[in-house]
Amino acid sequence: MVAPESPSRILIADDQPDVLEALRLLLKCEGYQIEAVKSPAAVLKAVEAREFALVLIDLNYARDTTSGQEGLELLKKLQALDTSLPVVVMTAWASVDVAVEAMRRGARDFVTKPWDNPRLIAIVKNQIALGSAVRAYRRLEEENQLLRGKGGPTLIAQSAAMRPVLEVISRVGPSDANVLITGENGTGKGVVAQALHAVSVRAGKPFISVNMGGLPEGVFESELFGHVRGAFTDAKSDRAGRFELADGGTLFMDEIGNIPMSQQAKLLRTIETGEFERVGSSRVCHASVRLISATNSDLPSEVAAGKFRQDLLFRLNTIHLHLPPLRERREDIELLALHFLKQHVERYRKSITGFDDAAITAMRDYGWPGNVRELDHAVERAVLMTQGKIIHAPDLGLNLAREAAPRLEEMSIEEVEAFLIKKTLARCDGNARRAAEELGLSRSAFYRRLEKYGL
Repeated sequence: MVAPESPSRILIADDQPDVLEALRLLLKCEGYQIEAVKSPAAVLKAVEAREFALVLIDLNYARDTTSGQEGLELLKKLQALDTSLPVVVMTAWASVDVAVEAMRRGARDFVTKPWDNPRLIAIVKNQIALGSAVRAYRRLEEENQLLRGKGGPTLIAQSAAMRPVLEVISRVGPSDANVLITGENGTGKGVVAQALHAVSVRAGKPFISVNMGGLPEGVFESELFGHVRGAFTDAKSDRAGRFELADGGTLFMDEIGNIPMSQQAKLLRTIETGEFERVGSSRVCHASVRLISATNSDLPSEVAAGKFRQDLLFRLNTIHLHLPPLRERREDIELLALHFLKQHVERYRKSITGFDDAAITAMRDYGWPGNVRELDHAVERAVLMTQGKIIHAPDLGLNLAREAAPRLEEMSIEEVEAFLIKKTLARCDGNARRAAEELGLSRSAFYRRLEKYGL
């Protein structure tokens, strides 16, 4: 039996008993557990002793004081104790200057007395939810650092849909078993591959990644197995291939479903024996490599169609790990958005502190056809577009993605080409090889366009 979730605890502070009682009754009726105090010192003592989901504080406590300085000083001290604790300030004096200063010092929102009950309840509810997401993200970040070491992959996954993924990583990660990761484009297959490597006994060895679908057939063997000087026209020196570079570690082969049949037998031999020859050499080399592969293709269907070797699939598919699309793990959206926000704020040196309620709602409701990768791009766009310290829904540009397709006569040649590629990929269920065939492009030309248009 699952234990019922305990009610969120709220700390309220005001020097007027009637205000405290009114707030206590209002918030208690909403299902919250309330603790009331009358002074800044009592607030700090309570926060140091217990955990609160939100703190609601008055800005003035001493009689005949309207400057708000007591509350602002208290706010500063609360931020020093816990920056993730949501603090909402209130005052009977609706001063814009004081409100701005309170927000600058870390307050999440601002209400004036007498308050509007529905608005106050909405603020409390939203800020508790956001504070919970912030704390969960920080906890995940700390767990990632402990589990994988500083600089390791950050796998944001708290939703029920991702629990099987985390369980497989925990059970299979330490082994040397080959893993095949499947899922739609943008679901985070590369991050999961890094997480598997990071919890394995090979974690201190190289993690080498290669986009198999982006390798032109003429350089396939050279890229994977290396070459010696003079093996072909441009081979001006010896070069190690990906298998050799990954010796002792993990080789992540992305877009494995796009390998031509003519190359699959060569790959199979190396997977089975660990042996290979550099192009232009007869000397047999050996590499101890753990293989992790990824694809958005239906490989059993490709096998049935004669486009993928069944014996190769058996070798790659010791463990099958399927990643759900972002629309099936909506509980992770806020955590992921906060993660990407932190990254892009640091990258672009912005002073953005978070998302407003409308932006959070928009992200929750959006379908995310491009999955986690699209969310990352949307947050990056918002960081660049927003003019304040808070990201608003229009900054994310999500409505643009829902608009009807633009008229061709209004588009440039590059826009038409990018639009056509996106439509063809969607029609082919994300299968890059089939999309390239339908468009009459070679795989290398197709992947160059994908890179050019950021697809």
